[in-house]
Amino acid sequence: MENLDASVPLNENDAASMALTFKALSDPTRLRLLAVLFKGETCVNDLAEALKISQSAVSHQLQRLRLLGFVSARREGQQIFYRVDDAHIGDLFQRALEHSRHIHSELGSK
Repeated sequence: MENLDASVPLNENDAASMALTFKALSDPTRLRLLAVLFKGETCVNDLAEALKISQSAVSHQLQRLRLLGFVSARREGQQIFYRVDDAHIGDLFQRALEHSRHIHSELGSK
């Protein structure tokens, strides 16, 4: 693995922090929200329409992503616009997508 120092043990704080990140990325709705947000800043109304879910559900999931610092928001009049606020999340998302597609293609060929 690149850039992984396996000789350094993983301490409890780092393990807990990593688990929080993976937990946040384990929800399909949050992943779908991030996929839209990677394309650019988007308001709650447009996110709800893109995902075909309620604005309330979008707001709930965005709150969780916001608490972890994955996304940030800005207000413009009555609307709130969200954007991905951590470049690492894009890398994790892309790697997870590639891994998922790789695993599924290998399982399909067996």
